[in-house]
Amino acid sequence: MATRTRSSKKSEQVSAEDVDIETENDSEEEEEEEEEEEEEEEEEEEEGRGSSKRLRQNEEPSMYEHIRDQRMKENQERMQKLGLLKLSQKLKTQHQNPQRRPKKNIDDALPSRRSSRIMTLEPVNYAENKAKGREEGDSSSKDSKDNIEIFIPEGENPEFYTEEQEKLLGDSDTIWELGVDGCDVDGSRMYDSIRGETCHQCRQKTLCQHTNCNRCELSQGQLCGDCLYTRYGENLLEAIENPKWTCPSCRGICNCTRCRKANGWMPTGNIYHKVSKLGFKSVAHYLIQTRRTDKSLEEGSGAENVAEEIPQIPADTDQNRAIRTRRGLRRS
Repeated sequence: MATRTRSSKKSEQVSAEDVDIETENDSEEEEEEEEEEEEEEEEEEEEGRGSSKRLRQNEEPSMYEHIRDQRMKENQERMQKLGLLKLSQKLKTQHQNPQRRPKKNIDDALPSRRSSRIMTLEPVNYAENKAKGREEGDSSSKDSKDNIEIFIPEGENPEFYTEEQEKLLGDSDTIWELGVDGCDVDGSRMYDSIRGETCHQCRQKTLCQHTNCNRCELSQGQLCGDCLYTRYGENLLEAIENPKWTCPSCRGICNCTRCRKANGWMPTGNIYHKVSKLGFKSVAHYLIQTRRTDKSLEEGSGAENVAEEIPQIPADTDQNRAIRTRRGLRRS
């Protein structure tokens, strides 16, 4: 009995120790499990934070791409409905680099075919034909002086000049070159409304040289070189060097539009080229020498009284309505 009691006690002690060991092991396992759970929770939290950041970063591109895909689909559907998708695909396939054509050898080319009739003819020299045409043109221009007509409408008052006014006509020892002074390289005049001076004849403010009347010293004494030469036959440089030079207005022979209207006469227009072909030095020489009161011009002067030969035309006809260009107004 005693041995049984001892063995039972020992067994009870062993079982108690085993229970203690098991409880200790269970507690350790529970602690380890808790630590593992805590670590897993921390990892999940970190992963959640990273995923949230990624979602925030990828939120806008995903929306943009979604909208872009929708638009592309809509555009493709429209192109299919309109039939443009097939055309675009065809154009893409057709758009290729063109193949270079092989160059033909010059030696293989056939000789030029020429008619036997042309080979027998003599070659034409076109330079001689041009020279002949110029000579014929010059001869025809000389013979056509009688056909030149200058028409100036009649004004309110009759236009006539005296012998004293003819003596007041100017002259020049040298020729004035037109279209050079106050012109650019192309020959067009340089206008300047600020620095330019007004010409009494053409009423244009240009940068060219102008005369200065020693009698009146007014703006009516300012004339450009082209107007002074074509309208009065005088050289601008000679007029500037002459200390006693007086303007045509002071001499009473001015033929500008304003002065002629003041005298009751109509403007002449641009008649310098016709006048020079008739042999007159300027427009003033033509007007004064063809409208003298005594009408006793010498025949050796080289000019005819053209104004008397032209018949009078009624005022309501179309010929009386002179066509005046801007250049003509400028020169008148």
